[in-house]
Amino acid sequence: MTLRPGTMRLACMFSSILLFGAAGLLLFISLQDPTELAPQQVPGIKFNIRPQQPHKDLQPGSSHDGDVKVSTERVARDLSSRASRDLTLRVPDQPQLHPKTGARLRLRQRRRRLLIKKMPAAVAVVANSSSEAHVHPGPRTLDSHWVSLHQSQQERKRVMREACAKYRASSSRRPVTSRHVSRIFVEDRHRVLYCEVPKAGCSNWKRVLMVLAGLASSTADIQHNTVHYGSALKRLDTFDRQGILHRLGTYTKMLFVREPFERLVSAFRDKFEHPNSYYHPVFGKAILARYRANASREALRTGSGVRFSEFVQYLLDVHRPVGMDIHWDHVSRLCSPCLIDYDFVGKFESMEDDANFFLSLIRAPHNLTFPRFKDRHSQEARTTSRITHQYFAQLSALQRQRTYDFYYMDYLMFNYSKPFGDLY
Repeated sequence: MTLRPGTMRLACMFSSILLFGAAGLLLFISLQDPTELAPQQVPGIKFNIRPQQPHKDLQPGSSHDGDVKVSTERVARDLSSRASRDLTLRVPDQPQLHPKTGARLRLRQRRRRLLIKKMPAAVAVVANSSSEAHVHPGPRTLDSHWVSLHQSQQERKRVMREACAKYRASSSRRPVTSRHVSRIFVEDRHRVLYCEVPKAGCSNWKRVLMVLAGLASSTADIQHNTVHYGSALKRLDTFDRQGILHRLGTYTKMLFVREPFERLVSAFRDKFEHPNSYYHPVFGKAILARYRANASREALRTGSGVRFSEFVQYLLDVHRPVGMDIHWDHVSRLCSPCLIDYDFVGKFESMEDDANFFLSLIRAPHNLTFPRFKDRHSQEARTTSRITHQYFAQLSALQRQRTYDFYYMDYLMFNYSKPFGDLY
């Protein structure tokens, strides 16, 4: 069959149109910027950030306990969400990252998630600050505050480790025994180990641990005797050696300290200036019998009325008539910081900021804050630096110097300055 010339021309024209159309489409696609095809972020989108709940599906001691103590992404979300329950993040118009740049950024973020021992919370905050998320109050204030707390933690741990390396180098090579962890309390749900330092907020910290463990709904509901004489909280030395080492290696370990002279005066006021059925007959009677000339029969019978100067004489005596007590023992003996590598070192003097920072790190419930109430002798003023100086003014310069020498390692490890100018 022979096609007519008109039909052949029509077929050729139709084929040419199809070829030109296909070529034009390919040219358009090749010239189009692929980033323009990606969906753009719309400014002003609201994200309701909720805290991560503890891992209820993992039992304490499982192989996943210590894989990651604190995830940087979760910590960043928690730090932001603690500032506002329903946080509004305003995402400004920004150019899309080049695909290679985005890949490098994701790689850096994955690397940051491995830096768990170096307090990742502040790193996460800094990483997220480039998005200029609007947190109320202002983002720069919030970011700089958390970064400052992070830097403070790094400095405290550096000072502590340097002091240990210089003065207690042999301690770090000793094996951990149950005696070294006898003052450490365990909270398994949030994987927390807390070393109790008396007169440094320990009563309220144990209340916080009980709430974290689900043993109480509020810190205000827990009585003083329940905190100190109950058995709700486990001590680390009640576990076998494998359980002790596992928790030391995988849980977040923290302690809170206090200026040593101030802590000593606080202990004296609490135990000897108020009726006490244990410290008066056990310590008071022995102190009065040894250090008070011509003590009355009534004082020797009850052990009441010990003066601060007599108490300090007992403290400094190498042949004490009665043993040491945790309320005025060295922190370096109570918590073994040269043997146990603590992740968090808080201070009584900055309790509110340090406590809130720590609770954010462990993803504590939003309604849980560190209690501020004073549950014993609540009508009496807290021991302050001014009150401490009043008590130490009763001592001679030599007694003050010897007391400073007694607590020298605590002053050095936790970077407290000399409380009196004549100390050396």
